[in-house]
Amino acid sequence: MTAQSEQILENGLIKTLLEIGYEQVVLKEEENLYANFKSQLEKHNKKQLALIGRTKFSDKEFEKIRIHLEGGTRFEKAKKLRDLYPLETEDGERVWIEFLNKIKWCQNEFQVSNQITVEGRKKCRYDVTILINGLPLVQIELKKRGLELKEAYNQVQRYHKTSFEGLFDYIQLFVISNGVNTRYFANNPNGGYKFTFNWTDAENTPFNDLEKFASHFLEKCSLGKMISKYIVLHEGDKSLMALRPYQYYAVERILDRIENSTKNGYIWHTTGAGKTLTSFKAAQLASEIDGIDKVIFVVDRRDLDTQTQSEYESFEPKAVDSTDNTYELIKRLSGNSKIIITTIQKLNNAVTRDRYNKHLQKVRDQKVVMIFDECHRSQFGDSHKNIRRFFNNLQFFGFTGTPIFSENANEHTTAEVFGECLHRYLIKDAIADENVLGFLVEYYKGRNEAGEDYMNQVRMQEIAKFILANFHKSTFDGEYNAVFATQSVAALLKYYKLFKELQPKIKIGAVFTYEANVSQDDEFTGINQGFATESVAADELQLIIDDYNGMFATSFSTENFGAYYDDVNLRMKKKKPDMEPLDLLLVVNMFLTGFDAKKLNTLYVDKNLEYHGLVQAFSRTNRILNEKKRFGKVICFRNLKDNVDAAIRLFSNNQPNEFIIREPFEKVKQELNELMTDFKKKYPEVQSVDALQSEYDKKDFVLAFREIIKKRAEIQVYEDFEADDKSFAMSEQEFMDFRSKYLDIAIGPIKSPVDPLSVVAEPQEPYGEEVTLDDIDFCLELLRSDVINVAYILELIANLNPSSHDYEQQKRQILDTMIKDAGMRNKAKLIDGFMRQNIDNDKDGFNKAKADGTMDLETRLAAYVTQERGKAVQDLAQEEAIEVGALNNFLAEYDYLKREKMEIVQEAVRQRKAGLIERRTILDRVVKKLRNIIDIYNWD
Repeated sequence: MTAQSEQILENGLIKTLLEIGYEQVVLKEEENLYANFKSQLEKHNKKQLALIGRTKFSDKEFEKIRIHLEGGTRFEKAKKLRDLYPLETEDGERVWIEFLNKIKWCQNEFQVSNQITVEGRKKCRYDVTILINGLPLVQIELKKRGLELKEAYNQVQRYHKTSFEGLFDYIQLFVISNGVNTRYFANNPNGGYKFTFNWTDAENTPFNDLEKFASHFLEKCSLGKMISKYIVLHEGDKSLMALRPYQYYAVERILDRIENSTKNGYIWHTTGAGKTLTSFKAAQLASEIDGIDKVIFVVDRRDLDTQTQSEYESFEPKAVDSTDNTYELIKRLSGNSKIIITTIQKLNNAVTRDRYNKHLQKVRDQKVVMIFDECHRSQFGDSHKNIRRFFNNLQFFGFTGTPIFSENANEHTTAEVFGECLHRYLIKDAIADENVLGFLVEYYKGRNEAGEDYMNQVRMQEIAKFILANFHKSTFDGEYNAVFATQSVAALLKYYKLFKELQPKIKIGAVFTYEANVSQDDEFTGINQGFATESVAADELQLIIDDYNGMFATSFSTENFGAYYDDVNLRMKKKKPDMEPLDLLLVVNMFLTGFDAKKLNTLYVDKNLEYHGLVQAFSRTNRILNEKKRFGKVICFRNLKDNVDAAIRLFSNNQPNEFIIREPFEKVKQELNELMTDFKKKYPEVQSVDALQSEYDKKDFVLAFREIIKKRAEIQVYEDFEADDKSFAMSEQEFMDFRSKYLDIAIGPIKSPVDPLSVVAEPQEPYGEEVTLDDIDFCLELLRSDVINVAYILELIANLNPSSHDYEQQKRQILDTMIKDAGMRNKAKLIDGFMRQNIDNDKDGFNKAKADGTMDLETRLAAYVTQERGKAVQDLAQEEAIEVGALNNFLAEYDYLKREKMEIVQEAVRQRKAGLIERRTILDRVVKKLRNIIDIYNWD
């Protein structure tokens, strides 16, 4: 039986939508789209038009609306969609036009169309489009059953580059489906496939089948609510974010409780599942409920670091009470601010001290909703009790990834303090949905001559040596970074000195609190506050900070510890490309809870951890990032296996933990060997690949070898992995040889900057066979290595000896190294030219500069790249008869913003005397060549 075709899927989807009340409309061309938009907008705004005795817009009035909608970025257009537009009519009246009814979301006009053709830089036909009030707000891309769902995602990304414009910039959501798997995501180009989501019911059961998904998610009122209430406009990133189903249900449960009862409650969502976004959307929507006077979002002071503040401000500008001045909080509470973010310490100060609370008597009796950011830590102490006693009309809710139960309670449980659990999303759910990663937990098998003496010098030195020897394996050659959790400040200081004595090549820092903080954490879970005793002076921390200042040219001290903490935070997050990162951070307790860094993948543990302390610490490593980061790695230097099993069992609601803890090395090795054995039956030698002629045969090879790449990326992080292990069915050399063939198919030969490989055009037939190599995800990020970067290549060049008999072979090895790396492949030709100019043409000068230490290859390379990029741009300008200044402006904007400003090139192409279709062809060609120039000449 043949696979169900895309056309059958499309017809079935439209049939389902018609059955649930959609109107079908035929819109084959873009002008039909605008005509339909006008009539639907008139229908939606008929009451407003009736107030001035009208039923329609004049052509000039509609043109005003079109002009209003055309301006601005995609983010700004998302705001326009949700705002009213004051239209001045031709006869001098003013009508407030509504594009989307956000309050009564069912009362919008819902239509479905298919195969709309748009003439952008390419002619494209979109599968299924959902229009609300005439605007295309949901785009659905389908692939026939049996094809990878990611192919539909990749097609959406190609549409972003080639055709989405005009009204299609108003798309809020994309849906992709191959019939049996269906996912949705916000209109945020290049967000990554990992940020597409299944829809589920409230118990986290997924609706993968397209018909079931359509009946629930695309039901008119459900879809209207999602677009009206649950798409977040993130001010910080200027991007759209769609809530995931568990976030949606959690907020709905909180709102229902506020509107229909006076009870409290808590949300149990596993660490790393987007608690901040969920809680802020709950706060925002709660503040819009009639009768709610204030919504106060409460955090612990150590969570309100600089990065966290910026995240909060992104959701609710100017809501963070970030000063130490309690009177600032008093002003906000007694003023018009509806949402306030503050710390539990300052709020406790405000309600317990007479000089403050006398100003709060009015708000004391108002209806206040309070949301606690983490309801398993400081919320159980006296501060929480004081706050509850002060407010007379208080309803409060908590969020936690690790609730306190009787098994891990020191005194009270989460339910005793906060009431009923309103919604659960457990770690097993999040891993199954690929919203967080599982854990690889390994136990160090050292000599352990010290027995149970954890502070033994020999033992600690052995551990320090192990960490340095295996750091690059664990972190993919420093692409990621690591945290080392120690039991006490004394242990941290001892480890830090040991690392210094070993003269590490990685950058190591440390942080701990050197004076006692108020905390409700306890030794029972291993999350004790780790502050220095009187015997450990603050100058011990200052010595560590001095080393840090020397590494990064900073000037911190214990006097401005907060600034030092924030800088460490940013370097661990590796978010700023111009900020040199920290590789390994030694901690006692800080950074083991609340710290969210996607680039952190390894945790070393030499402390006793239990229950929520253990899961919180492990969860620092399991944030989703890309294909290469397949799990969080934890290496324990103590026997914590029973504790790990107990903690995982508790926070998985006593469900099996096989999805949470990765399989042992031998099992993964067996799986890789089976893949290799099956592969070599079909491709017994590397030359077998050369015989592949058709695209289908090449596709089969790519898919088979891709599975080996994925499994190898998984196993190579295990401590027991050795690349030259003779028991593998494929040797390391064979793997690298097949890898080269794979890259030849994935990337092709080295490109010329102004004559890039042609890209296979989008299929023009709506139901044509679309299985092409362009549709395949080659997972190239798994083949990139931070070792093969500009610094590494320059180091190889610096070691060249032009007088040596094998000089040409040495050069060839450098180029081969680059060609084999997916990220550096296209730069090999550039480096070849650089070596010819700086070595071949001046061997004596090269040798002399090496000898006297005056050779600055980095400066020379930067100058050479700038020169060659200028030539490439000049050649492109002459070849396409386009103003060179415009091309340089486009590249300068990209260098600064890291995104393309297409209007620069569009304006330059308009200056050419050519017809509309020819101009689009020219634009398409020029943009491809500019992207190729960026690919070759940008080194960051």
